[in-house]
Amino acid sequence: MARERWTLPDGDFLDVDLAVGAAPGAPVVLILHGLEGSSRRRYVQSACSELLRAGVRPVAMNFRGCSGEMNLLPRFYHSGETGDAGLALERLRSRFPGCAFGAWGFSLGGNALLKLMGERTDGGQAVLDAAVVMSVPFDLAAGSALLESTPMGRLYTGYFLRSLKRKMRAKRHKLSSLVDVDAALGCRTLWSFDDVATAPLHGFGDAAEYYRECSSAAFLDRVGVPTLVLQSRDDPFLPHEALPERALRANPTFSVCISARGGHVGFLEGTPVRPAFWGEREGARFLARELGATTGAAG
Repeated sequence: MARERWTLPDGDFLDVDLAVGAAPGAPVVLILHGLEGSSRRRYVQSACSELLRAGVRPVAMNFRGCSGEMNLLPRFYHSGETGDAGLALERLRSRFPGCAFGAWGFSLGGNALLKLMGERTDGGQAVLDAAVVMSVPFDLAAGSALLESTPMGRLYTGYFLRSLKRKMRAKRHKLSSLVDVDAALGCRTLWSFDDVATAPLHGFGDAAEYYRECSSAAFLDRVGVPTLVLQSRDDPFLPHEALPERALRANPTFSVCISARGGHVGFLEGTPVRPAFWGEREGARFLARELGATTGAAG
């Protein structure tokens, strides 16, 4: 993968990793990582490898501030951020004319991808030919509450908050006039952090409004692109009762795969010594088929 830095219209930047050696004319898939992830995460790297093996060109986008270098503006990214992904797709379409296009979103990235498709009047068909989403927190408020209530959830929360607070400290000089940085640094839950930092930085009144406006469950009936949904009932980021299975199955564009177990972006098989990640394999297989890839066209 080769990294490129794209300057954005607002003066900020995105760091994007493009596959090296993909065949001319190969379908292109934009990959969106999860909360405080990056293009270097195991699940993104695994997806890239599976896509290349299937003859598809992967492009992994880092959300603002997630590439290892802080972004420039007094803002970050969030679960409903669709502008940057939409811009990335437009640039890629211009760069690779005539190619089929897909996208793959993990967790937060999956929520943003579904919202991106659903908020467009064409259901996303003008920018995408197929999509995959994995371990989506369809109901952000329910997911945030669940993370506070279980031991596993509190472990995830601690990890995310440590990373988010490091960024707040690094950008204190740019953020202090917009949010109460000290209050954000004292937060013990994602809900409280989103209430005092994420929401006001990105134009929402509070965490409740942010969660309500950005939860992808509200956009499912408007998605018009063939989309594989990979989800587990034991996902620690989403209560099983908040999984919108009926809405997913009511929209014929969705191919729904819900496993009893899989956790969050897990979907393991094999042995502890030689694990295999069947979610990434199935996602790549779906995109290759829907996008008309020629297996082995990329190297």
